[in-house]
Amino acid sequence: MIITEANAVTLVGAGQATSAEINRCLALGPTLVAADGGALHCQAAGHTPSAIIGDMDSLPTRDQAQAGDSLHPIAEQDSTDFEKALRNIDVPLILGVGFAGARIDHQLACYNALTRFPEKRCILLSDTDIAFLAPAQMSLDLPAGTRVSLFPMGLVSGTSEGLQWPINGLTFTPDGQIGTSNKATGAIEVMFTAPKMLMILPKAYLEIVARVLTVPRGEWRAL
Repeated sequence: MIITEANAVTLVGAGQATSAEINRCLALGPTLVAADGGALHCQAAGHTPSAIIGDMDSLPTRDQAQAGDSLHPIAEQDSTDFEKALRNIDVPLILGVGFAGARIDHQLACYNALTRFPEKRCILLSDTDIAFLAPAQMSLDLPAGTRVSLFPMGLVSGTSEGLQWPINGLTFTPDGQIGTSNKATGAIEVMFTAPKMLMILPKAYLEIVARVLTVPRGEWRAL
């Protein structure tokens, strides 16, 4: 394990990322880690990552040399840099920025990794939204009308309170029923049968979700 912390960590990828987004995540997770070329975004924001993890195919040789002991190359090509970082970070919560935009295939691969490593609590921040793998049970105090999108990454069911269109009794699959563009009527509570549901909310709720995800609650169960 490369990074083990008692607090949240900010992980920066090589996708679209602004200095403001990085700083916002650092306010929640002060340890900074880069996934390969994400180190360039860190430099542009005036920060030096504690560790750089990846296959180093998008980080210039000069920057690799300057990184010294913070460089952790992983040469295998069977996983993405995001997955390599997830596997090697053991913290309560990861704030990921720079993993959306630029390339759709990279973004989809990140969602795939979130689903395959459900024990890694991680929120991905984009220029408009946040996305994370929903825990077994979650309560969020949201203003009425807030967009709440649910996208299944596998077979999953759930129950809800506080959603304009309740999900009770529905079976979700990636090629069947999905739950995008739902709305909160106020505070919501959702429960799911498996770690297969992505939740997507406006980026304004990053801090609220970060607080909730660091508090374990509920277990997966049949409904």
